[in-house]
Amino acid sequence: MAYFRNSIVNLLNLHYGIHALAMTGGGAFYAVYLLKSGVPLPGVLVAMAAILLGRFIIRPAIIPLTIRFGLRPLLIAGTLIGAMQYPVLAHVHGVGWTLLGLCALSSLGDTVYWSTYHAYFAALGDADHRGQQVSVREAITAVVGIISPLTTGWVLVRYGANAAFGATAFAQTLAALPLLKTPNVAVMPRVPGVLKVALPAVLLFVGDGWIGAGLVFVWQLALFGVLHDSYLGFGGAMAIAALAGAVAGLVLGRHIDAGRGGRMVWIALTGLAGIAVLRAASLGHPALAVFANALASVGTCLYIPVLMTAVYNQAKKSACTLRFHVGTEGGWDVGGGAACLVAAAMLALGAPLWLTLLLPLGGILLNLILLQRYYARLAAPLATSRAEHSAAVSRID
Repeated sequence: MAYFRNSIVNLLNLHYGIHALAMTGGGAFYAVYLLKSGVPLPGVLVAMAAILLGRFIIRPAIIPLTIRFGLRPLLIAGTLIGAMQYPVLAHVHGVGWTLLGLCALSSLGDTVYWSTYHAYFAALGDADHRGQQVSVREAITAVVGIISPLTTGWVLVRYGANAAFGATAFAQTLAALPLLKTPNVAVMPRVPGVLKVALPAVLLFVGDGWIGAGLVFVWQLALFGVLHDSYLGFGGAMAIAALAGAVAGLVLGRHIDAGRGGRMVWIALTGLAGIAVLRAASLGHPALAVFANALASVGTCLYIPVLMTAVYNQAKKSACTLRFHVGTEGGWDVGGGAACLVAAAMLALGAPLWLTLLLPLGGILLNLILLQRYYARLAAPLATSRAEHSAAVSRID
């Protein structure tokens, strides 16, 4: 298990595992709590879009800060700022100034965190074991996701929002501790041409953002309704999904690192397309919706290593991983924000909810094409080398 030998990546995955307690706990209830607190369904999606587009506006400010302080201090700051949003979430009661403040705080924390996290992971990880290192991370998240949503749902029902989201904030704060043992990574003051090099990955993240808006935000709201607005039912569905996906990603990572990424692209992306269609068909059928939700967890464990192996390896080859990921994260904000606004507009105009659940198909098609091109380019030198080796053996014989 060579991919476990990088102690720094192990610490990063430990950090991410603790951070996942927040993401799969209070984070999983983020949109549905807004809905329960009195924000109308299209309004929740507009709030999600506002957070994403706010991130897009703030993101360029990250570069001068990391030039001065390096990646690690900003990653720690992003972790702590992100934790602060959860106590605010507990005090949202419909559309108002508290919701606006929540969107602003969430935009700031997410911007600082995700830009620096992806750049940090890309810089410190190993290209030869990237698929398995990402898969380990996703498997940790899946395992954590078995307990965290169930616990959060129970605390919400038994003790209320202040206790549930306060515990989420505490967990995310603890996630900063492993980062105290990792090295800082400097960012060069001037690096021309990075965004041009990053453009293929930026387009991948535009597609991924569009996929994520439908498969996460819109779906969570739809599932919550199918389960009769039950926090416990919703938490149980999230836990079942995490259990289903806990092992799937580990298998895929080996195939990517062994040069079979192109085949895995087809498996992962066509699987996601099928899941999107199944989810749209499951509305009104709680058992089928829970099954479709669990199946999506397996699909995500297959898809994320395929996507992020391509993105991280391109980032590590670039002249500046931070600027590279500022570009890609901006692409995610545009894709996700646009999809949320489209879904909100569709619902406001009277479109059925099931139709908005098919929106991810557009992003899936885009990323299927882009990832196939990436892994085909990656496999071409390997195929040439094998052909040359076979020819040399034939001449010897």
